[in-house]
Amino acid sequence: MKNRLTTLLTLVTCFLLPAIALAAPAGEVQISSTERAVWGLAIGLAVGLGALGGGMGQGRAAGAALEGICRNPKAKDDVFVPMLIGLAFIESLVIFCMVMGFLLFGSFGI
Repeated sequence: MKNRLTTLLTLVTCFLLPAIALAAPAGEVQISSTERAVWGLAIGLAVGLGALGGGMGQGRAAGAALEGICRNPKAKDDVFVPMLIGLAFIESLVIFCMVMGFLLFGSFGI
């Protein structure tokens, strides 16, 4: 019972407290057109480099896994699932980068 209560309290803390913080009224941010252009460039570079790095990492991970499967076809089941999990983790980092770009884009009104 105590374990379930701890789990419930953790979930409530993780999901409801950020909503309370985000419900606060936003302050006005005044930025010039030059700063706006720099922020736009920074957001574009961040998302682009994140996607580039993620694509390169996925290519190397998939290539290494397929090479291992080609060398030992019986190990297909032992290699395939961890490869998919690794690819999902790499893709999640790319998605986090994209979400951060959108958040910055929205917070500065670019």
